[in-house]
Amino acid sequence: METLSENRCFGGVQGVYKHASDSTDCDMTFGLFLPEEAQDGPVPVLWYLSGLTCTHENAMVKAGAQGWAAEQGIALVFPDTSPRGEGVADDDAYDLGQGAGFYVNATQTPWAPHFRMWDYVADELPALLARDFPIDADRQSITGHSMGGHGALTLAMGLPGQYRSVSAFAPICNPSAADWGRKQLAAYLGEDQDAWAPHDATLMMREKGLDIPLLTDTGTADQFVEMLRPEALAEATAARRVPATLRLQPGYDHSYFFVSTFMEDHVTFHAEALYA
Repeated sequence: METLSENRCFGGVQGVYKHASDSTDCDMTFGLFLPEEAQDGPVPVLWYLSGLTCTHENAMVKAGAQGWAAEQGIALVFPDTSPRGEGVADDDAYDLGQGAGFYVNATQTPWAPHFRMWDYVADELPALLARDFPIDADRQSITGHSMGGHGALTLAMGLPGQYRSVSAFAPICNPSAADWGRKQLAAYLGEDQDAWAPHDATLMMREKGLDIPLLTDTGTADQFVEMLRPEALAEATAARRVPATLRLQPGYDHSYFFVSTFMEDHVTFHAEALYA
């Protein structure tokens, strides 16, 4: 573990760290905010998964989450969105390759050797955090934005019992039926759409439902709303009669201005579950 930076922040510490990942077979960088309470013992943790083109840094700097997390005594983890580095496959398009891991374990060439972001977020990084930092591994929740919202929803439904609550900002809700999804799932997982289903929140909701609290926010002026398909998730949630709060926010777009506006709501929502 290499410490890249540590800064005092809202009484706690915002750190950035790098380590060699077994899952992705390359070096990975992540941000970790530890509140002041972490000096006295393990604290609950909220995972924030970022969207297309982002690194660990975007949400860490722009989402305004640390102040609200400090009020609740919650740690924040900001993983990267994909493997990176020399020898890691990439694509000229912004929505495939480095910066666009989609939180899946790729099975197809040339992505399979490194693009194993599901394993990294679900297993490897949580174990590393619990080992090296004062993190309570039994109290985890997860959120994310756009592609990261997709990841948060699918991880929460795919790993029952791992998280106490899940939320998302403008998530890609139905990727197997949208331009943000079909291209990437085919590239990473192949043309067999049965392999896509565990990475489509709408399909998972229809099949499995969800037994933890769920909150989503999507802006009505989101320039990508046709690719996000929030209505598909809402229909599936209603059909399964899953208690959830799925909100449309008038006039908001896809930016971090939108994310930061509703961050307090989301951190408070997760704190209620983490401290229940």
